[in-house]
Amino acid sequence: MEHIKCLIIGSGPAGYTAAIYASRANLSPVLYEGLQAGGQLMTTTEVENFPGYPDGVEPFQMMDDMRRQAERFGAEIRSGVVTKADFSSPVKHVWVDDTTELTADAVIIATGASAKYLGLQSEKNYAGKGVSACATCDGFFYRKKTVAVVGGGDTACEEAIYLAGLCQKVYMIVRKNYLRASEIMQKRVEATANIEVLYEHNTLRLTGEGKVQGADLVFRKGQADEKEVHIAIDGFFLAIGHKPNSDLFREWLDIDETGYIVTEPDSTRTKVEGVFAAGDVADPHFRQAITAAASGCKAAIEAERYLASK
Repeated sequence: MEHIKCLIIGSGPAGYTAAIYASRANLSPVLYEGLQAGGQLMTTTEVENFPGYPDGVEPFQMMDDMRRQAERFGAEIRSGVVTKADFSSPVKHVWVDDTTELTADAVIIATGASAKYLGLQSEKNYAGKGVSACATCDGFFYRKKTVAVVGGGDTACEEAIYLAGLCQKVYMIVRKNYLRASEIMQKRVEATANIEVLYEHNTLRLTGEGKVQGADLVFRKGQADEKEVHIAIDGFFLAIGHKPNSDLFREWLDIDETGYIVTEPDSTRTKVEGVFAAGDVADPHFRQAITAAASGCKAAIEAERYLASK
């Protein structure tokens, strides 16, 4: 059975940054990439808001840069998915691809979060071609254009208001006949002239030649006055929530009601000594590449201090 000093689970900005810092601290980190090397960032088309890339950068290039930087300092990066964990003893046990058992002195969890989608085939068809789950990441590409935001909660309202500052028009597609958002967010939406809320609408499909150019909706689905509606749009933003990739650790760590790993205030430490959580799996608020990278740095530093104290 292989023993690892510092194990990193996940390969987005948090995981790779943790690997850079951990390897520079001589922790001999081993990182398992998971299902998607580079993490959720790989679902977008271009990154323009990460410091150090004044002309923007393709996600693959940015993640490859981080990976090579970690490897330069000695991090070992492996393909494979961690499928089981046991944090019941000071030495942590994990299993990769259900077969390979490893032990580790310190574990950094950077498994990220997955955006929730409607489950439409056309969402997959237009991935990276007009479909996005992050207005802050991709809104800039839709300046002076028309977009739609799906959702009726606070996040959807925040995304719509943000996009309204960039776009000519923003539709909000809301399946209920009211917004679930807080009263203050509802008032902000109502006060934004270029936001139009489409209540009691569900999305049937996205349309367009090679990219999103429209959406077919159904009004009052299943009711006597049901009818189909088409809207012309250039971008389609999902704002119906994220699912943190934390199920694997529920038995051992504190997980909040929406699935985010709970860490100590201003720290990446979890309730299990020697286990740290960084990036979107522990961040219900920001979910940005730069904040994930920062928390990966913090996790590596805290792991170094933990190991030094043993």
